[in-house]
Amino acid sequence: MAETVVQTDHERGAAPAPPPHGRRGRRTVLAASALVVVAAVAVVGALGLGGGGAEEGSSAPPRSGSTVPVTRTTLTERTTVDGQLGYGTEIPLPVKATGTVTWLPKEGTTVERGGTLLRVDDRPVVLLYGTLPMYRELGLTAGPQQGTRQDTQQGTQQDAGAKGDIQGSGDQGRTAEAPGAPDPSGSPTPGGAGAGAAAGGTGGTLRGMDVLQFESDLAALGYTGFTVDEEFTDLTARAVKRWQKSLGLPQTGTVGIGDVVYSAGKVRIGHASVRLGSPATDDVLTYTGTSRKVVVNASAAEDSWAVRGAAVTIGLPDGKSVKGEVASVGKSATAPEEGGGEGDSATPTVPVTLTIKDQKSVGRLESAPVTVEYVGRERADVLTVPVAALVALAEGGHGLETADGRFVAVKTGLFADGRVEVSGSAVREGMNVRIPE
Repeated sequence: MAETVVQTDHERGAAPAPPPHGRRGRRTVLAASALVVVAAVAVVGALGLGGGGAEEGSSAPPRSGSTVPVTRTTLTERTTVDGQLGYGTEIPLPVKATGTVTWLPKEGTTVERGGTLLRVDDRPVVLLYGTLPMYRELGLTAGPQQGTRQDTQQGTQQDAGAKGDIQGSGDQGRTAEAPGAPDPSGSPTPGGAGAGAAAGGTGGTLRGMDVLQFESDLAALGYTGFTVDEEFTDLTARAVKRWQKSLGLPQTGTVGIGDVVYSAGKVRIGHASVRLGSPATDDVLTYTGTSRKVVVNASAAEDSWAVRGAAVTIGLPDGKSVKGEVASVGKSATAPEEGGGEGDSATPTVPVTLTIKDQKSVGRLESAPVTVEYVGRERADVLTVPVAALVALAEGGHGLETADGRFVAVKTGLFADGRVEVSGSAVREGMNVRIPE
């Protein structure tokens, strides 16, 4: 309408009347708006964000920014979680001695084979190595003919292959068997063999896997002179007396059920649940192994990495890293504690124990928070670019800007280590792409 009014005034030969103040302001605003629209279109064209030609490549003046080549490599996803360095979960020592606790070791003490774990009624409870717990007294059985088995002529029902059967000449017509007697093949079961002659009868040799375990320890401590086997003989008893003398015990040649405690190896003493002068209980002391390890409370929903033998990298508080390995994974998930911090996950967790082969690499640290880095997904032999090279396309998805200013659409895959897997018909190894500033 503004143009029609100006043309009419000119035909009448009259000088054009100045437009009202408000109309001039409106024309100025329209002109400025037009310039903004033109500028916006130019920017969209430069970024390749308009139209459907992004996949074919749209040309635009090259923009400033560094260029990098598309490279073919293996992408590995690494995830970091928190862990705790220590000696693992404390376990109660299976102490079977009864009486009053008269001595306890300091927490953190290392006890090896032959060492004293505690004293009950001023008698030492000694650590030995083995997997079979102490479940009976070990010693010579009653009777004058130790080391042999006597077969009766009448009414005898004896399994000739059972090493756990102990029968004397006065026990006609019956066979004595201890709990856990061996099978008829003659091989003793883990429960061991019989435990002596019947009351009032003559005796024989105590046999069982527990005898073999004890004799192995006795020989390892330097008390020899007997054959290490499944039979507790008079020679074994003599070695036991020498061992008892070194411990300041009465030399009986018999090992009581509470005299020793077995473990798989040397132990590190944990905390004591009783004080001196208290009665000895099953959980009087706790212990751990002597090697430092890391425990991670891994999310039960994301614990696929926790496979026994899997390698991990452990970050120490001083910035150093050491190699670790998954040793065990808990089978029970634990719900998070209520009232935790805002950052606590609500996902149930499972404990994952990691071992450290090179204990010297940890230094003197005994307890500390650490980080654990593990490998998740991995993509081999794929094309990759830095994540910063990706641009968002107006029609959706991602693209790359070539060195000459064209934009090509790409499909993204795994993101890892600051790079991203890319694929597409227009992407090839070695092509240079621009990293926008």
